[in-house]
Amino acid sequence: MNATVLSTNLAQPQPDPGGDDRVSGILKLPVPSIEVFTPGPDYGDGSGVRGDVIGDSQHHGGAQKAVYAFTREELDHWGYPDGYFGENLTTLGIELHELLINQQIRVGGAVLEVSVPRRPCRTFGAWLDRRGWMKTFTERARPGSYFRVVSPGVITAGDDLDLIGSPGHDITMEMAFRAKMGDRDLARRVVAAGCLPGPYHDELARLI
Repeated sequence: MNATVLSTNLAQPQPDPGGDDRVSGILKLPVPSIEVFTPGPDYGDGSGVRGDVIGDSQHHGGAQKAVYAFTREELDHWGYPDGYFGENLTTLGIELHELLINQQIRVGGAVLEVSVPRRPCRTFGAWLDRRGWMKTFTERARPGSYFRVVSPGVITAGDDLDLIGSPGHDITMEMAFRAKMGDRDLARRVVAAGCLPGPYHDELARLI
């Protein structure tokens, strides 16, 4: 089975489920296609998906978190519909947690690059109404993947995901996620590989 985009999703703005005085874009609903582009470098520079909504601009958005993808297989594991984990792309037939950091992927008219891991936050836990969600999500270590946009374009439900080349190291998204969540041994490996963008690399360097 080819790796494909099962659903392309845009935010349905609503009050923040964590109780903060802001809107939230964590609920995303399927649309026929999305247009992706490179936003500014920082969190406050917004989503890399045209028409999407970022509520927590202190921790989300910007070039390193331009597009978020999550697998249909993991949504099945937890029992939720497409878009419910805040993903712009719901994928099928690809293990996102096994992708190497900086792996490029051609999808539809765009080229994306595996970027940085997601950290489960209060909004995410409150949205799912699951006690201890941060611990549960961390132990599962299937965090989906943020992507940066290498080449802008339109992505449509049904598009294939095709890997381009190889980054030349062995650091997977799962390893980077576990490191971010406090695994110091993995943090040493990730830092030694030098594969994460500056602020994320520096965060792990401080951890060790």
